[in-house]
Amino acid sequence: MADFLSDIDIAQANEMWDIRDVAREAGVDERYLELYGRYKAKVSDALLRESDRANGRLVLVTAISPTPAGEGKTTTTVGLSDALRRIGKNAVVALREPSLGPVFGVKGGAAGGGYAQVVPMEDINLHFTGDFHAIGAANNLLAALIDNHIYQGNALNIDPRRIVWRRCVDMNDRQLRNVVDGLGGRVNGTPREDGYDITVASEVMAALCLASGIIDLKERLARIVIGYTFDEKPVTAGDLKAQGAMAALLRDAIRPNLVQTLEHTPAFIHGGPFANIAHGCNSVMATRMALKMGDYAVTEAGFGADLGAEKFIDIKCRMAGLSPSAVVTVATVRALKHHGGVAKTELQNEDLAALERGLPNLLRHVDNVTQVFRLPAVVAINRFPTDSEAELALIEKKCREKGVNVALSEVWAKGGAGGEALAREVVRLCETPSQPEYAYELDMTIEQKLEAIVRRVYRGAAVELTPNAKKQAKQLTELGFAGLPICMAKTQYSFSDDQKLLGAPEGFTVTVRNLRVCAGAGFIVALTGEIMTMPGLPKVPSAEKIDIDEHGRITGLF
Repeated sequence: MADFLSDIDIAQANEMWDIRDVAREAGVDERYLELYGRYKAKVSDALLRESDRANGRLVLVTAISPTPAGEGKTTTTVGLSDALRRIGKNAVVALREPSLGPVFGVKGGAAGGGYAQVVPMEDINLHFTGDFHAIGAANNLLAALIDNHIYQGNALNIDPRRIVWRRCVDMNDRQLRNVVDGLGGRVNGTPREDGYDITVASEVMAALCLASGIIDLKERLARIVIGYTFDEKPVTAGDLKAQGAMAALLRDAIRPNLVQTLEHTPAFIHGGPFANIAHGCNSVMATRMALKMGDYAVTEAGFGADLGAEKFIDIKCRMAGLSPSAVVTVATVRALKHHGGVAKTELQNEDLAALERGLPNLLRHVDNVTQVFRLPAVVAINRFPTDSEAELALIEKKCREKGVNVALSEVWAKGGAGGEALAREVVRLCETPSQPEYAYELDMTIEQKLEAIVRRVYRGAAVELTPNAKKQAKQLTELGFAGLPICMAKTQYSFSDDQKLLGAPEGFTVTVRNLRVCAGAGFIVALTGEIMTMPGLPKVPSAEKIDIDEHGRITGLF
């Protein structure tokens, strides 16, 4: 059936439970719910304060370096949570909210796929509960307060040439990457160079996802560095007295959103930072709620283990005191053959030689999980009909040589029933005591942390800082920010900072061209290669296929 129905067709044919019934199934009292219609609700953080239930086990789903062939990480995450419930385990899934940029750009939706989806799919992919709008409003309120402060006399002595806070919009719009604003005479402000980031790259997004509650969020917002004075002193949002109003805009957005999978597994969808330009994890509060509600909380981190999983452990777990009990690394035969040099049009053909050339990408991600972060792992092969038995056997052989089991995942076509083998292996791994190790220690210098990530996680030869980045590292150290973790902004397609270097390249140098402190989120962003904080639309954007009829039925979202 899945061969003939689109993702949105499958989602729209599903009979959803009333969200109060989903909450009741998970043991959540209705008094904690703020309803957004029949199928969505926000959950009060009072649940975390008042529940005496022991936390469940945390399961992280990551993947190989992504390719145009697709890996299916979100689909696997959703299907695994359904499969755990099918084998009698109380599971809850926690995911990020999709950004409108990819929804209308390349991907067309991000709520899983086939028979492993979260619903209501259209709502989740579009406006949902308005969280991203609130985050964008808070971001742009701060931008407005900055320029108004300068216009009204500039008592804080802000240098307009050294403002680092940018406006944002949740859309891929390359035209807004660099702008000049404040034109039209004195009454319209001070002319200066400015620019827009996509909302998911905003520090407000990152801070909200790492905050433990509204008071912690307000304190984080106050610490945001918006720019520097003429004598090079940092100016914060707190200096502008912006944190209270920003937090007020985020009062509802900080509360996690509860929805369900096609099989009615409780699902938290909350926060949406990208993993190539931000920390790439759903909110700490949603993860903690999933741990309270389920014996197993299944979550994902964006892109490959070199990006999302590294930041999940080195930033999110370290800050929040979380510890995964097991890690699932998702791969497809098709994607591994692409890493081995096969064109997208030829991926359906058996090619053991290309698969062997591409396998080092998977094995390096597995090594990072088991050898760098010291966590138990399983490889999930998201199976396609064109995968041959010989290809599947080769992957299993190479993984077993690393001491890691392989489980076939057919959740796209079969839902939870197609993930039971994976679920049983995850349960087995969760019984193995583990404690994550970090890629670097916080008392290292900024340069040492960068070196550790590049050498230990990417397996590069060296990291090189441009003269501008060296100056920034020195300044950030002098200002007392050297003890923060590093958030690498890097292409997702390669271990290196060159997206054309597929597979498992070695001997490369990663160039850091810019270092920017996100004191509110609590990390330093290192911009590498050609990475951008405002993506552009592709030649044929997904927006061209999305439509709505006279009955309000949306089509084209996958």
